[in-house]
Amino acid sequence: MTIKTDHRLLYLQVIDRLKRDIEAGIYEEGERLPSEFELSKQLGISRATLREALRILEDENVVVRRHGVGTFVRSRAVFSSGIEELFSVTEMIERGGKNPGTIFLTSEKREVREEDMQRFNTDEDEHLVVVERVRTADGKPVVYCLDQIPEKFMPVSQNTTEEESLFNLLEKESNRRVLYAVTHIEPVGFHERISEILDCPPEASLLVLKQMHYDQNDNPVLYSLNYFRADKFDFHVVRRRV
Repeated sequence: MTIKTDHRLLYLQVIDRLKRDIEAGIYEEGERLPSEFELSKQLGISRATLREALRILEDENVVVRRHGVGTFVRSRAVFSSGIEELFSVTEMIERGGKNPGTIFLTSEKREVREEDMQRFNTDEDEHLVVVERVRTADGKPVVYCLDQIPEKFMPVSQNTTEEESLFNLLEKESNRRVLYAVTHIEPVGFHERISEILDCPPEASLLVLKQMHYDQNDNPVLYSLNYFRADKFDFHVVRRRV
């Protein structure tokens, strides 16, 4: 059935029609839409009109387009957090109503490098504990974490692979309470290793949070590289006029 009985601009009609179809479950989250040729034929419109509608739907985060692959219905984020709020990954998953879990990949001690000395204000004879993990929500992988902590704050022990929240572990091991973090955010369309570890569908991108965490004495205690599945997490910020 076409949509030309409506007198509004055609691309607006297409937007409303596709939104209704998605809400009705005709196209499910993560599903690829028919090709532009097939969809324009179904709706009785030109491909140029369809492309304009899809462009706007992508701007509205309703769909995501992958060059050479197709257009997919964007999955709705399960976990949402204000970027100005500092929560551990464990807390974020729990706030989303899911059960947090951890798959430990590696845990090792290594000598500091020049960039580490600048980052943590450490001496060259000190060591870092490096922990590589995958965080899960109800058993499904959603975040890849690579964390670096000075050994003097958290020596490698059995606790390193038992405690899910490094925030809690730091407080238990060295009385270092993480109070704030300086965060840099980078979008990543695809990562050859991490996208596979997180079982990402073709349309799912990654959002990388590079964070230096500071304790109650303003000392840097934890540097994290967290790769979030962008189809599962939504970060937002409240901006105020000053």
